[in-house]
Amino acid sequence: MGFMTDTALERGTSARRTIQRRPNATEIARDAGVPVLDVVVPVYNEQSALADSIHRLHRHLRDHFPFSARITIADNASIDDTQQIATELAAELSGVRVVRVPEKGRGRALHAVWSASDSPVLVYMDVDLSTDLAALAPLVAPLVSGHSDLAIGTRLGRGSRVSRGAKREVISRCYNWILKSTLAAGFSDAQCGFKAIRADVAKLLLPHVEDTGWFFDTELLVLAERSGLRIHEVPVDWVDDPDSRVDIVATAAADLKGIGRLLRSFAKGTIPVNTIAAQLGPPGLTAAPRSLLRQAVRFGAVGVVSSVAYIALFMAMQGSLGAQSANLIALLLTAIGNTAANRRFTFGIGGRTNVARHHVEGLIVFAIALAITSGSLAVLHLLVADPHHLIELVVLVMANLMATAARFVLLRGWVFHPRRAH
Repeated sequence: MGFMTDTALERGTSARRTIQRRPNATEIARDAGVPVLDVVVPVYNEQSALADSIHRLHRHLRDHFPFSARITIADNASIDDTQQIATELAAELSGVRVVRVPEKGRGRALHAVWSASDSPVLVYMDVDLSTDLAALAPLVAPLVSGHSDLAIGTRLGRGSRVSRGAKREVISRCYNWILKSTLAAGFSDAQCGFKAIRADVAKLLLPHVEDTGWFFDTELLVLAERSGLRIHEVPVDWVDDPDSRVDIVATAAADLKGIGRLLRSFAKGTIPVNTIAAQLGPPGLTAAPRSLLRQAVRFGAVGVVSSVAYIALFMAMQGSLGAQSANLIALLLTAIGNTAANRRFTFGIGGRTNVARHHVEGLIVFAIALAITSGSLAVLHLLVADPHHLIELVVLVMANLMATAARFVLLRGWVFHPRRAH
């Protein structure tokens, strides 16, 4: 990353004019004499599956696909017979080529091929072809017409049909929930190996994507969404590959590191989403500021004010209503005020749309937080008959920290999530 050169700015200005006109990709491809689609299949040591998959994909593109297409086998530093088989396939089948990428990393392979491709629409799919190829035309149609900027296949959307084990299902849903909770991601499925992007969009986004492995496409999607781009989703039929060799633990660890890196970058403002939005969108378009750090600071400030208000209300009512009633009323009033303040001040939601739902869900979140703190004391007294007051204090402090974190995550990822809040 860094400052854009004059040449890059000129390319950005040209891309802005191009995207504003929303040209038809078939016209661009026809004028340039290139295929409309470049379908990239990254492979690493896939000698057993490569030939059958490429033959199947080639037949589909030749017999059932409405747009001209090229297949690019991105050999990702394979050390078995993958490169030889890929070379033979390129010689045997028209419209198939091989690009050798000397270093491992799916993101590195996609970055290299997409950056150099001359097709106006760029696609990638996994070599196992787990996704039904019938979804390819609906995936790319909005990009070909110029309506959308990126497109993804989703296994978690309504209308999807998925066949896979419970373990992978849970991991996938947890990962996407983490993305929604931490990065406020609006797309439903970051990991499905079935995606497409307009080439002019890719040329501006790719220089800002750092990951070279499995987190590459998640980072690309988050960056695109933060830049205000249109992401089209297509429900897919998907069958799990039982022979998949993806290291789930290592991939999950790398993904969490990638999420942390993006959070730090957005908090510091080092990713130029507003610049990208201005280059790729209509005049006056800016990316929505959703800095996690900014929201966390405002959430903390609202919490401090709420605590002061609670103390004041409790003390004012304690003498006439008693401690229990004063506590209950003060908690309810400050919980309602806290939700309203976070709605407007922390998450930037104005007006009366969904205000009742927000307050009901805010009370639910408050009840969860209260259960964490009250439950911690109950557990302590079950374990220790007469705990020292310092131990009680430590437990309450830890429980309140957990409850505060839980409230922030639930408010950000559920109650006031952008997809539900507006």
